[in-house]
Amino acid sequence: MNDATIAQPKFDYIAHWPQGTPKDGAAVLEFWRRENAIGDEAQAQQRLREVVSHATNEAGDVAGVCTAVPITLPRLGQPMYYYRCFIGAQWRRIRLGTSLTTHAFVVLEQYARAHDYPCIGVVMELENTGLVETLNMPIWPINPFIYIGKSRRNLELRVQYFDGALLKQARP
Repeated sequence: MNDATIAQPKFDYIAHWPQGTPKDGAAVLEFWRRENAIGDEAQAQQRLREVVSHATNEAGDVAGVCTAVPITLPRLGQPMYYYRCFIGAQWRRIRLGTSLTTHAFVVLEQYARAHDYPCIGVVMELENTGLVETLNMPIWPINPFIYIGKSRRNLELRVQYFDGALLKQARP
């Protein structure tokens, strides 16, 4: 049996941005608790208001969640969405993170375009050492995030800009 014959699970992607707390927030919180993703309840409640999208498996269980918050890093001097993505342990080897990130980027880009680009793109810090080792090219092929160096926490920083966005006037 080769990889082509193995049935890949199907996921639904539920967009929330910019609505605040998602309607299925209880399921997202339970997912974070079950996966030990966010230990502090107050932090989990805050992060819930930042949910861009989440993925559910065929049974309707939350399999992954991504969040974003506007930020201006001194190094960039431009408003960006600081992106986080957490995938449940059982779904990490099937590239759910890639699909969820693609979906979330589209959601954020559509919002930005419709609101005169409050942020000009997405920035992420890679905490996952497996991704750092595996996706070690300067521009990723599927989600074309570009390597721009290290963060203050010494984590790999990557950015992807929205089509049509322009730099804001206050530049470094």
